Amino acid sequence: MVPSRKLSVALACADADWPYEDWPAPDDPYVGRALPVSPPYRALRESPLEGAVDVVVLRCQDPAVAFPELLRAMGAMSAPVVVVSPRRDCETVVEVFRGGAGYLVDGDYCITMLSSAVMAAAVGHAYLSPTACTALREAAARMPRGGEATERMRALLSPREREIMELLATGLGAQEIGVRLGLSEKTVRNNLSNIYAKLDARGSTEAVLKWLGAALPIRV
Repeated sequence: MVPSRKLSVALACADADWPYEDWPAPDDPYVGRALPVSPPYRALRESPLEGAVDVVVLRCQDPAVAFPELLRAMGAMSAPVVVVSPRRDCETVVEVFRGGAGYLVDGDYCITMLSSAVMAAAVGHAYLSPTACTALREAAARMPRGGEATERMRALLSPREREIMELLATGLGAQEIGVRLGLSEKTVRNNLSNIYAKLDARGSTEAVLKWLGAALPIRV
């Protein structure tokens, strides 16, 4: 479901490190304003940002360091996070995804995709750019696991639910999945609710990790 109002985004990055001065554009369908926040990001919990931010976009060189730092600074703040970084190695992408954040790799997304990732985060979906999605799949493929157990889990889903999970695991949200499969967004969300129940998953992130056989710690 698309939010009923335009979103407010906190840009968590070092000064002068944000490359898109004209984002969001006045006609952006999802994002209304972007507010810069410099490290160590404590301003997120201070006025006027406190309670006014829907999504945090973290641009950083090393998410292994910056993402935990951001989460510590956010404290009990519940806003979802989208990470933007040049890092594309499997371990980094997986750890960020496990933390519930979306991930966009530098050079692998456009401004439209950035806005879509923010909107997806606002409705509970961790959006991945194509390279980040590939890294997640490669990490899952490298992990020793019981293939039969994964296949038995997948067999719990109907053919339509398996189609939806394949698309969800490529970083698509409910609206985009609906367009691909010719379904309404509501129908996709109903299917996702059934999928989460069958997989005993708390949301899209955990469901994708289980679907890929990557629910256990990954070492790459």
